[in-house]
Amino acid sequence: MVSEYLKQNTAEFHDAAEKLFSSDKIFSKTFTLEDYKKIINTNYLMLLHSEDKIFSSLSDKFSDKLHLDQRVKLPLIEKDLASLALKNQTATHDLEFANEHEALGAMYVIEGSTLGGNVIAKQLSKTEGFDNVTFNFFGCYQENTGPMWKNFKEVLDTEVTEENYNEVLSGAKKLYTFLLNVN
Repeated sequence: MVSEYLKQNTAEFHDAAEKLFSSDKIFSKTFTLEDYKKIINTNYLMLLHSEDKIFSSLSDKFSDKLHLDQRVKLPLIEKDLASLALKNQTATHDLEFANEHEALGAMYVIEGSTLGGNVIAKQLSKTEGFDNVTFNFFGCYQENTGPMWKNFKEVLDTEVTEENYNEVLSGAKKLYTFLLNVN
């Protein structure tokens, strides 16, 4: 299954992202509003540079099965930017996906950030200093986070054949590399 292949082959990138964003501080309740601003700004830049490109790279088959209309996150994170008094920016980096499979790999990174983001939002909402924070991006799916992730993995695992695993992995690595180096 490609979802397991991705999980295994992107673990070092995932761990690097957690380190970059000081994720360990979230659970020790030492995560600050400045830490949160960094994580939101970096995820915003990732979405700004990739979301439209990913969605336009996917065929109607994937658009329908993945319910892409329900997965648009850029307007949500822009609300978070506004509430944190951070500025919208313009895309400044070239980030391209060679094909649909690379786009799916990049989408894996974004959907994974949403899955982890739900946990982040729940934890931070109980942390001092986060009383007035809106979690539009990290809470985007609310109680549907699990089903949306499950749908994404099922579509990947049923529609992507083993001969395309490396292309999907390539897309995931491209987006992780961008995320880790964007600042």
